[in-house]
Amino acid sequence: MKKLWLIIQREYLVRVRKKTFILTTILMPLLVIAIYALPILFVKLAEDEKHIVYKDDSGYFENIPSAKTIHFTPDNRPLEELRKVYKSEGYDGVLHIPPLRNLNANIKVEYFSDEQISVTTSEAIERRLEKRIRNKKMEAAGLTQAQLDQLDTEVTLREIKESVTGEGELVQKDGQANAGLATGLGMMMGMFMYIILLIYGSMVMRSVQEEKINRIVEVIISSVKPFQLMLGKVIGVGAVGLTQIVIWVVLLMLLQMIALPLLGLTGGGGMPDPGAMSGVDPEEAMGVAQQMMEAVAALNWAFILPMVVLFFLGGYFVYSSLFAAVGSAVGDDLGESQTLVFPIMLPIIIAIFITMSIMNNPNSSIAVFGSMFPLFSPIVMPARLAFDPPLWQVLLSLAILLGSAVFFVWLSGRIYRIGILMYGKKITFKEIWKWMFYKG
Repeated sequence: MKKLWLIIQREYLVRVRKKTFILTTILMPLLVIAIYALPILFVKLAEDEKHIVYKDDSGYFENIPSAKTIHFTPDNRPLEELRKVYKSEGYDGVLHIPPLRNLNANIKVEYFSDEQISVTTSEAIERRLEKRIRNKKMEAAGLTQAQLDQLDTEVTLREIKESVTGEGELVQKDGQANAGLATGLGMMMGMFMYIILLIYGSMVMRSVQEEKINRIVEVIISSVKPFQLMLGKVIGVGAVGLTQIVIWVVLLMLLQMIALPLLGLTGGGGMPDPGAMSGVDPEEAMGVAQQMMEAVAALNWAFILPMVVLFFLGGYFVYSSLFAAVGSAVGDDLGESQTLVFPIMLPIIIAIFITMSIMNNPNSSIAVFGSMFPLFSPIVMPARLAFDPPLWQVLLSLAILLGSAVFFVWLSGRIYRIGILMYGKKITFKEIWKWMFYKG
């Protein structure tokens, strides 16, 4: 046990002291924050007040309401004159509304300027004209906004999940109210597990290959058992991965609380107007954002987060042990390494395809199968957690995964003990199969 601990300690300390580890650990959260913050910052920097003079030949738009960054000024001078003098009078463009014979027909207005109009400005103009025409139609029909509001009825779907206990009692609980949010979170969790398993599994394989190529392993094997060496590497690199993930989470939280407010990207008026950014009504955009935040808060994070960690650990031990076995079987021949790695990569790739296919039906047969099969479940089941799958499926999937992790670690150890000292021989799948059952 002491030797195993020394191997774990060595694998862990060697990696966390590397400059690459320190740089990636620090830079990754900064990159994530930059991906989130820079587009918003660029939008803020690009925000510029527009002053538009308009000529209304229809008689319906005597006063177009201004927006946060767009100001409208009516002018009855001839259009040709306005097009000549608008720049010298401090306007950015001229909007011309032609005579309208029929409010029910589509309307085409013209905008004259020496600058390309932005999408945001174009949509703001269209929205305000459409709203004014709608109000005119209401007046012509003798309707008020209150009467129109009475015609609209909001329907909200509340999902109630029912189950029957062993005593025959019916138990109810609220289900997921936002399927779109669950789909997005599910895909994010699935992709996160996919990337993490590949990164740290490959790290174990490279470590084994390096020691084998440099003949360091021959010295180490003289004092420890091959299985102890492999297990120490797997646990040590896994500890590195967990350390990095924890630091990433902490740094992301700190950066979000400190850096973004300093940039003026959070809080009261710091965020750009969501309606101005997307062309959506600001109140509607804020309502959707509020619903999403409530849906996120309603998720059972006290259950989801521990399960994600456990599935990561189970999946990591399964795949890292397989990667270690492959690393012990090959030397510096990259072609041979890629051939043996492909069967390990294939289940991970298939799991991602299963994850993408089950988002519309997270309780389908293929979803349940993917959650139970131990080579797929580390990716598929975390993606399903946002959809609140049956508890028995989660626990059964976890039990199968952890049991499989023990089996694959044992199986990979049998390959590792022979492959790590095998030199100068081309390794095939048939040869590896023999190593699994070799006694000695």
